[in-house]
Amino acid sequence: MKTWLITGTSTGLGRALALAALKQGDTVVGTLRNEAQRAEFDALAPGRSRGVLLDVTREADIRRVVDEVEAKVGPIDVLVNNAGYGFESTIEEADMADIRHQFEVNVFGALGLIKAVLPHMRGRRSGRIINITSIGGMTTGPGMGIYCASKFALEAISESLGKEAAGFGVKSTAVEPGAFRTDWAGRSLKRSARSIAEYAAVCEPISEARSKRSGHQRGDPAKAAAAILQIVASDDPPAHLLLGSDALRRGRARLEELGTEFERWVSLTQSTDFDE
Repeated sequence: MKTWLITGTSTGLGRALALAALKQGDTVVGTLRNEAQRAEFDALAPGRSRGVLLDVTREADIRRVVDEVEAKVGPIDVLVNNAGYGFESTIEEADMADIRHQFEVNVFGALGLIKAVLPHMRGRRSGRIINITSIGGMTTGPGMGIYCASKFALEAISESLGKEAAGFGVKSTAVEPGAFRTDWAGRSLKRSARSIAEYAAVCEPISEARSKRSGHQRGDPAKAAAAILQIVASDDPPAHLLLGSDALRRGRARLEELGTEFERWVSLTQSTDFDE
């Protein structure tokens, strides 16, 4: 049986994953934002579901929680960086404070947990780290540049970590979900104020379509959780795992787009080498 530390377990994919791990008999420490959520999480599987209050933007609290789990619950076998939120805004309209907060939660929070857990896993020569990014960590779109930038950053961290820690028995996977039936596009999506009319024609139709799809997405969080359990159980997990047919379609389109662009400019690209 494994001990999991999963951030953001009040709803959505984090909750679905916690329930799936508990169902197979594992112990799950889930991070939550208030006492009512913590008590409810504790009651899911008394003795094996442990709720802790954690704001992932507080580095000292991250280290305290990780050390307490290691000492009182047991060695953390699996870390899942799931806590995060979406932010809809054009680059120009985004307030710098909102941009910084997006990175504090989506990037630095995950990085803080990785850095706190990794010494323990490295010492044991064993561990799995799952970073929930997004297909937005591989592709971009109008009005989501800041969010995508945060997920691109987490992709790079996760992939580099996998290469650095492989010799210690620690394996890292970036999970890229498409659209799943969670609160991500509803109450969990923050939108900046629209202040520049010129962007409306490009961004408003996409924003409206996203809102209309909320609650009707094809992705099933329970099936996503089952897929993550499979890669955690695998001896050879992927560095990247797309979740959802829409994520696969967008990922393939991005690869094709990049390949076409690389070849179009290949002569110019190669022209910058020194002459032999």
